[in-house]
Amino acid sequence: MRLVMIGLGRMGGNMARRLMKAGHEIVAFDRDAQAVEKLVADGAIAASSVDDARVRAGSPAIWWVMLPHGEITDGMVDQIAAGGSAGDVVIDGGNSFYKDDIRRAKALAEKGMHYVDVGTSGGVWGLERGYCMMIGGPKDVVQDLDPIFAALAPGMGNIPRTVGRKDGTDPRAENGYIHAGPAGAGHFVKMVHNGIEYGLMQAYAEGFDILKGKASEKLPEDQRYDIDLADVAEVWRRGSVISSWLLDLTADALTADGKLEKFSGNVADSGEGQWTIEAAMEEAVPANVLTTALFARYRSRVEHTFGEKVLSAMRFGFGGHVEMPQ
Repeated sequence: MRLVMIGLGRMGGNMARRLMKAGHEIVAFDRDAQAVEKLVADGAIAASSVDDARVRAGSPAIWWVMLPHGEITDGMVDQIAAGGSAGDVVIDGGNSFYKDDIRRAKALAEKGMHYVDVGTSGGVWGLERGYCMMIGGPKDVVQDLDPIFAALAPGMGNIPRTVGRKDGTDPRAENGYIHAGPAGAGHFVKMVHNGIEYGLMQAYAEGFDILKGKASEKLPEDQRYDIDLADVAEVWRRGSVISSWLLDLTADALTADGKLEKFSGNVADSGEGQWTIEAAMEEAVPANVLTTALFARYRSRVEHTFGEKVLSAMRFGFGGHVEMPQ
């Protein structure tokens, strides 16, 4: 299949490369001409503008937008829609707010165009590992796009099947992607995914902070332990019930620098944590852990702990996210 990829940053560029490896054709556009040139060297078709991409897109056109949520994505969707044709598909693979997806889907439907939202997890490792995707949109349109999603997804790999999961159930979930429901459902599931991510990261951060603090001179000498945090992270990775990819990334960071000196602990948030808490409030669902994790990130911008350095190290590890400026 041929599709236009707009936004060739940490995620978009590697997603395009994974699709090309699977035999799909990519028309590449980004404001950064060098990003386009690098992708062209890997086999993409260059586009110098949205209008140029439209000429090269084919019919119906498939547009995959990987841009920051909010006004930037809104502006791009509007620009695509202005010259679009009935049957064209716009896919937003960024971290948009699900209520924005509902609004955009309605606006595009008036033009006979389709809108699909794809919550995408995989970070900077997705080119090799694949991308976990949570998809919202019309069932038939999502089905037509399945070759694209199947190419991006990680596949079953070496993860054992869940005991009791029967043959005949939707195989997409076991391959790393699902059709979650109509417009907005994909980003809603991804939003909650990121809220949970905040909580998991905060638990690791606080735990390692407690371990590090056991060497404090504030404690009686016979109660102090100088614990090797890299070794703790390593042993927990192997057979522990709290093993995870986030712990793997923590182990990498602590092995490289036990004090995490290149991180200040000024931890950013990209919006999904706040949206998750807002959804919990709308539904009257208690979300104590996720709320505390979000507020901990707000506090980190005032004063920093070693735990916040651990948070920053994890964010850099999975997504290449840099810390907020001081």
